[in-house]
Amino acid sequence: MNTYARLPVTFVKGEGVWLWDDRGERYLDALSGVAVCGLGHCHPRLTKAICEQAGTLIHTSNLFHIEKQERLADRLTELSGMDNAFFCNSGAEANEAAIKLARLHGHNRGISLPTIIVMERSFHGRTMATLTASGNRKVQAGFEPLLSGFVRAPYNNMDAIAQVAANNKDVVAVLVEPFQGEGGVNIPEVHYLQELRHLCNQNDWLLMLDEVQSGIGRSGKWFAFQHSQIMPDVVTLAKGLGGGVAIGACLAKGIAAEVFKPGNHASTFGGNPLACAAAIETLKVIADERLLDHATRLGDFMRDRLRDQLADVAGVVQVRGQGLIIGVELAVSCGELVKKALEKKLLINVTSDKVIRLLPAFIMQRDEAEQVVDITCSLIKEFLNS
Repeated sequence: MNTYARLPVTFVKGEGVWLWDDRGERYLDALSGVAVCGLGHCHPRLTKAICEQAGTLIHTSNLFHIEKQERLADRLTELSGMDNAFFCNSGAEANEAAIKLARLHGHNRGISLPTIIVMERSFHGRTMATLTASGNRKVQAGFEPLLSGFVRAPYNNMDAIAQVAANNKDVVAVLVEPFQGEGGVNIPEVHYLQELRHLCNQNDWLLMLDEVQSGIGRSGKWFAFQHSQIMPDVVTLAKGLGGGVAIGACLAKGIAAEVFKPGNHASTFGGNPLACAAAIETLKVIADERLLDHATRLGDFMRDRLRDQLADVAGVVQVRGQGLIIGVELAVSCGELVKKALEKKLLINVTSDKVIRLLPAFIMQRDEAEQVVDITCSLIKEFLNS
């Protein structure tokens, strides 16, 4: 179906942070499959783990115990401090699980219209529930009627959420991204998640964090919420979890971990041996190669270099980010820069119309990062001066 405005290139090979097209041209990848390939392309350990599992067992079903699924759940709960996990195939599915969990939790408490607070400019997926939860009119347009049970507030604005608390007694949860990726690489105030946690405690709400983009090392920690030293009730994951193999997860803690019972929710392919083997090895490589520290250092280096080169450029609003999600906001729409970068053999992204988004692999080295920054800055200067 005509669902993608694809760029005029076909990639046939990848190695590290480099991709080759069907004409043999090499490209520097600063997008990582939109925050998916944190280990780069064809990491030898990940490739080996996938091949070995594919030669042993790919799928049974969740009618039976799956040893690697249980191992992965143990590792994720150990890293996050959560209690249990539900596995699915994508970020949208993980967020659907969280939304269903919150609604069932509300009904269990006797609330007939359980409501979830969601944020402006958020993005949670493209299923009916997740696009309704998303604060993006372009994603929603044409798919009305949207679902009920959501109330929206500005991101990074505690006063607005407190006002909702005072006027809506059906609220059961808050669903929020620790930082917004699709919404324009928006980083909240330092105490935002801490204050949200406190308000949720006061009102007996679940705090549900969408870490589909920010989780599994992208922020420089295993989970972005760990920067705030708080503990959520629900965390959703996908993208970087499988290193390129499709897998999503919904983690829960405390009362949220006890909501689902057999028959409440399911996934045919979720948590199959192949996807779990990929995720287990991805987590091992991140730990063994100390990629969290590397992501922090490299992200700081890239943002500093971007700020230095763009300091006096009129039309550059801000360079921001955390770990290896980096945004450069311009004063004007700049979507055409994606094609211009492709012509320079560099893969980047523009989101929220005016924000150049860089999502490098965790294995990117400093000389490669310098190339990304230098080409990006050159394109920005040429674009703004044209």
